[in-house]
Amino acid sequence: MNKNYDIVIIGGGAAGFTSAIYTARRGLKTLIISKDIGGQASLTCEIENYPGTGLIEGPELMKKFLDDAEKFGAEFLSGEVTDLQQVEDNNFIITSDRGKFGAQAVVLAFGLTPRDLDVPGEMEFKHKGVSHTAYVEADKYTDKVVSVVGGGNSALITAIALADFAKTVHLIHRRDEFRGESVLIKRLNDVSNIENFLEYVPVKISGNEVVDRLTIESVNNSEDRKILNTSAVFVNVGFIANTSWLGELVEYSTSRHIVVDKKCQTKTPGLFAAGDVTDIDFKQVVVSAGEGAKAGLSAYEYLKANKGYKGSSIDWGLYKK
Repeated sequence: MNKNYDIVIIGGGAAGFTSAIYTARRGLKTLIISKDIGGQASLTCEIENYPGTGLIEGPELMKKFLDDAEKFGAEFLSGEVTDLQQVEDNNFIITSDRGKFGAQAVVLAFGLTPRDLDVPGEMEFKHKGVSHTAYVEADKYTDKVVSVVGGGNSALITAIALADFAKTVHLIHRRDEFRGESVLIKRLNDVSNIENFLEYVPVKISGNEVVDRLTIESVNNSEDRKILNTSAVFVNVGFIANTSWLGELVEYSTSRHIVVDKKCQTKTPGLFAAGDVTDIDFKQVVVSAGEGAKAGLSAYEYLKANKGYKGSSIDWGLYKK
């Protein structure tokens, strides 16, 4: 599969879909390539702080974003981008597991990758009780004991959602207090079947065919260990920026996020970035959507000013090989 577009957006979350809405509305031939629909937001059981929607499930909200992008003419392709190269005339070649694509501009909006615990047993039991999301599996653990690791918003939301089904939810956090929003901490404290293990960290996940035990250790005393019987371990300990494949096309922050200016431009002409993968301060769905809009509008202005954009009738002979 080899096609050419005015703009290719890498990532299908709030930033990517919003960017596509704004580029497609302006007549740009737009392709979104993403491994999933919704990114981090799709891992969230409930979103209650996106304006105008009320309480909504993360996957449902992201599907609405995609529907809007497609309504205005954007195309969506399920796939993983493996390489990005800038070629003649500041155009781009995007290589994915679904083929190569040409573009005059690119928006990087692929978000962040969930961080692992890096403890024995974690990789062995991935998808056998170890997971980063409880959204699609919560009812599977009705009347069972499950464990959640983390202390931020994602961990608190996951624990609260699981408590509706599970007999007991163990919530393990390395600090002496949770880092989530106060409204979530209050809701957590009102749930009777969540048992908190503050100042503990996981050290081993065990089981036979599936997970059945989690060993935790006190951060203050390595001899203080507890073995928790559990049917699942949900890991919510933050995210990392998986950006090394971009090479020298972008500038990186100390945490390997992509550095952008106020118009979401990277150091490479025609290459923009938006959302959680960038060095913006706040990682929220509404912020990512706003940054995606900025990136889409900036890309459109770039194509008008630098490519003489008048429609999608550019000669792409170079990329038809």
